[in-house]
Amino acid sequence: MSGPRPVVLSGPSGAGKSTLLKKLMKDHEGVFGFSVSHTTRSPRPGEEDGKDYHFTTREAMQEGINNGEFIENAEFSGNMYGTSKAAVENVRAKNLICILDVDIQGVKRIKESDLDPIYISIQPPSMEILEKRLRDRQTETEESLQKRLEAARIDMELSKEPGVFDIVIINDDLEKAYEELKKILNEEITKVQEAK
Repeated sequence: MSGPRPVVLSGPSGAGKSTLLKKLMKDHEGVFGFSVSHTTRSPRPGEEDGKDYHFTTREAMQEGINNGEFIENAEFSGNMYGTSKAAVENVRAKNLICILDVDIQGVKRIKESDLDPIYISIQPPSMEILEKRLRDRQTETEESLQKRLEAARIDMELSKEPGVFDIVIINDDLEKAYEELKKILNEEITKVQEAK
């Protein structure tokens, strides 16, 4: 694979990854591309196939995994998620920095691949703040909320392991977190801009 180094962004649901990503993509238009993940879950209101996710069946996705077409995949809340090699190559072919938004399982799988990305973890300041953010969304049942919180606890612990991430950003202040994110990506951003 050629093109700029991809970026693996990880962290629990509610840590602020999406908010930071949207800001990054808005401020650096034409620099980043999003690797569109595959999932077997149903689309949420407003989600578009091919833009938010490639919505697929469990059978089709399992076949792709068996054929080695995925860099990483995981199961969460009874649904499969994964990043296909083609999704990453599509972004890199346009000389864009490919962003992969994956969970901690995905990070470990990508470490076994030949991708060589920059690993960034976005973490909430505390479990209490994370729980409040997730409850304020009002998109979860109590059961799915508890599953997300349990996954977040594990994620927060694993993100502290040395060598897993190049940087761990604690998102207690959005502007500060955003500046940290930009700083670590600056070299790759400059490469893409100079190649235009």
